[in-house]
Amino acid sequence: MNFKRVLLIGITSLLGMTITLGGCSMGAKESTVSEKYPTKPITIIVPYAAGGSTDMVARALEKSAQKHLGQPLVVVNMPGGATTIAMNEIAGAKPDGYTIGMIGPGIILQPLYGQTRYHYPTALEPLVNVVSSPAIVATLADRPWKNLSKLVSYAKQHPGEIKFGHSGLGTPVHITGELFAKEAGINIVQVPFRGESESIAALLGEHIQLMIAYNPAVLKEHVKSGTIRILGVAEENRLTLSDFENVPTFKEQGIDVAFNFWNGIAAPKGMPPAEKARLAAGLREMINDPDFKKNMEELGMSVHYMGPDEFGDQWIADNAKLTKIVKETGIVDLIANQKK
Repeated sequence: MNFKRVLLIGITSLLGMTITLGGCSMGAKESTVSEKYPTKPITIIVPYAAGGSTDMVARALEKSAQKHLGQPLVVVNMPGGATTIAMNEIAGAKPDGYTIGMIGPGIILQPLYGQTRYHYPTALEPLVNVVSSPAIVATLADRPWKNLSKLVSYAKQHPGEIKFGHSGLGTPVHITGELFAKEAGINIVQVPFRGESESIAALLGEHIQLMIAYNPAVLKEHVKSGTIRILGVAEENRLTLSDFENVPTFKEQGIDVAFNFWNGIAAPKGMPPAEKARLAAGLREMINDPDFKKNMEELGMSVHYMGPDEFGDQWIADNAKLTKIVKETGIVDLIANQKK
């Protein structure tokens, strides 16, 4: 009887050890799987044509992807649809960490302007913010207004005479122009173009009197040559970029406007936590790479890293802010009327 009892206890202990070891083995296997990610190239979708500022950010990250992620980034440009073509592709992709995309405030703005296939703020999840670029107001250097105060005085005396160019209806630069007009109490006319290069050409050709841009680098040579003057920067602090350090902020000139254009990276909703953490960590290393920072400085952009949680908070804050702004400035109605 005692012998049988001892034997039963031994068998039970052995079974328990087998189950425990099996569980450890499974845990080790799962850990190994997550540690292997990524095992193939990662596609990063850019919602603009090649050569633009967002595209240049993606291609600068591409250079150090192998070093920090162990796999290359493959840049795929999907312009059109006011960024919705690319956003739909990202949101509809398999959430396995092999399709990500460059994003900006458009993920918040587009659903505010009408029905979209996905509600991007909830169909995507934030990985990292990469850079930020404040909006700037430019004019020809020979114009009579040398600062925003003189421009506002002129605009009040000549309502509707001044036209400002920007890179598309409902874009952050359009919003900045409308915010400026509303805050200053002036009537200026918006003129949309397909990009900053077209806006610059229109400004130089005197078809418009002002231009709102979010990439100072595209105007740098014109500023250095004395052809174009920058009147103000819609940022809390002055720019540190060479040739722009002395440009006063809107707020310094009595205009309470600060709007920052951010560029980050998002993934389809539902990535496995381990893969998301690995990807976010690799992207953080890429963004903090000295060569990348130098590249961004040369492009006139400020590196502004935010991790998934902080970047997600930015989405929430901007959603509340932009929802209010596009209604108060009439941009929502403007776009709705254009679609009719």
